[in-house]
Amino acid sequence: MLIGLISDTHGLMRPEALAALHGAELILHAGDVGGQSILRELATIAPVQAVSGNVDDPVLGLPQRLALTVGGMKIHVSHGHELGSPTPQKLATRYTADVIVFGHTHRPLIEMVGSTLVVNPGGAGARRFNLQPSVAVLTLANGQAEARLIELRA
Repeated sequence: MLIGLISDTHGLMRPEALAALHGAELILHAGDVGGQSILRELATIAPVQAVSGNVDDPVLGLPQRLALTVGGMKIHVSHGHELGSPTPQKLATRYTADVIVFGHTHRPLIEMVGSTLVVNPGGAGARRFNLQPSVAVLTLANGQAEARLIELRA
């Protein structure tokens, strides 16, 4: 199964982000969405599940975290701001999952912490903190999870 991972759009949906996520069977947005229009655009590709980020308006009605089982694997999604400055180690200590997806820092990363795959797809919205915008794709197959980052044109 191919899952698109996106975060920190802050109301900007880049066409290249949509192109990079094309073919996903599910899209997980790790917060700081910026509005329903972002979720509607992503839903043209695949079903979307999203969490609230620290700057999302509560009127969006997004949960603070998601605990999903997809392809037999447990996936946790949260923005990460609930931990102050999120790190893969802090997240893996707080949440039990095969895969943890978070945002907030805008820094793309893929890291194994023990047997947990921790992924931050990076910020997909306006370029911030001198970081290249990005998304990620997560592949689940045969009880294994692999992630790949995709840089977007700035």
